Amino acid sequence: VQLQASGGGLVQAGGSLRLSCAASGGTLSNYVMGWFRQAPGKEREFVAAITWNGGSTYYADSVKGRFTISRGNAKNTVYLQMNSLKLEDTAVYYCAAGRVASRSESGYVYWGQGTQVTVSS
Repeated sequence: VQLQASGGGLVQAGGSLRLSCAASGGTLSNYVMGWFRQAPGKEREFVAAITWNGGSTYYADSVKGRFTISRGNAKNTVYLQMNSLKLEDTAVYYCAAGRVASRSESGYVYWGQGTQVTVSS
């Protein structure tokens, strides 16, 4: 399974972006999907995750109430709607697929290439 993340860009603080992650070479229907991010000079950190059927979602405290993770109807795409963006949200965002809902990178087996999100003042 190959994952392709897209939708990143430059946005002003307070603005919104919607990231997408699409799968090819296989289906994501039985996988937990997650988003992680890595800011310059920092370790990659958990952002959000969603179970295979969309029944449960998980968020980092830093994005709770501002970001929403969802799955497409075909379950082969996952989205991250990011609202009220802050300067500290600037990072490369990665999507990932795994078998278990986890806030740890070790829970995911497939990773996308990352998409840059830059929030300006």
